[in-house]
Amino acid sequence: MRRFLAILIATLCLMPAILPASPATTRQPSVHNAQTPSDAQIEATIRTKLAKSKIGKDGFRFKVAHGVVTWEGSTNVVQHKGSATRMARAAGAVQVINNIQVSAAAKAKAGANLKKAYVQQ
Repeated sequence: MRRFLAILIATLCLMPAILPASPATTRQPSVHNAQTPSDAQIEATIRTKLAKSKIGKDGFRFKVAHGVVTWEGSTNVVQHKGSATRMARAAGAVQVINNIQVSAAAKAKAGANLKKAYVQQ
């Protein structure tokens, strides 16, 4: 039994030297071959998406500079702020600055719809 344990321990100690490196340790960083769209392309894509979207009715304004999209405006629907960010990312923005203000009424309504968590004793 002692001989078996000694062989098992020796095998486990030598195993990292015998086995090839795992793919996770030898993985090369991914390189994006796709070109980053120009500011004009990002703007055109957002304008097209905004015209088809419900958030287009909120009258949000945006500008694109060096791949960075900056949103301005206000909304009465909490989800529209997040939708604007996702829209800009999908259009190819490298960064999104979301300055859209959500009304107090919309925040209160969203808060009222959340289920309250409680701890039983």
